[in-house]
Amino acid sequence: MKPVRFHPEAQVEFAAEAKYYDERSPGLGERFTSEIEAAVELASAFPQMGSPHKYGTRRVFPKRFPFSVVYQDLGFELVILAIAPFPRKPVYWRKRKSGG
Repeated sequence: MKPVRFHPEAQVEFAAEAKYYDERSPGLGERFTSEIEAAVELASAFPQMGSPHKYGTRRVFPKRFPFSVVYQDLGFELVILAIAPFPRKPVYWRKRKSGG
């Protein structure tokens, strides 16, 4: 498995979404967190398995939540660029990409 690093803005998104879900229904934020963590772990174990996406990134999709985990494989680590909800503008995170 490759080491994983969250872009600071992706980490903020992750925490905010978990809080949002927990406020809607106690325990739902925990389930959201578990699904995101499972998707990140899958990407870390099999970086090329994620769906190719824009700007040289890939995506994995957590179960039961309308999000994608957008990441960049830098060879020595994965950088999680976004915990992107489906309805949001598709590439709002592109400036977070390493080198651009």
